[in-house]
Amino acid sequence: MRTAPIDKDARRNHLRKQAGVWLKQKREEAGLTQKDLAAILDLKIYTFVAQIEQGKGRIPFERYGDWAKALRMDEYDFTAKALSYYEPSIFDIMVVGASRRSNSKF
Repeated sequence: MRTAPIDKDARRNHLRKQAGVWLKQKREEAGLTQKDLAAILDLKIYTFVAQIEQGKGRIPFERYGDWAKALRMDEYDFTAKALSYYEPSIFDIMVVGASRRSNSKF
């Protein structure tokens, strides 16, 4: 029996919205407004933070470390969580797979 194909766009949008909820929670836990976070990250348009929190965008890979520091989080933990939302396949390979390998060399 064949199952219906998974709507990849719907899944991606759902995960981005979940990421937004998580990021908003972390921002609020850090005691920051959207404008505060945008200023720390040197973003020209503070509404970019709002777009991310609404699931309408994503954090660029090269900025994960900056966001982690701004939110007072460990860079590895932030990156792993962000990948679980934005790139679940990479997360499964790198994080879940690595935890199964005790002799991982990377």
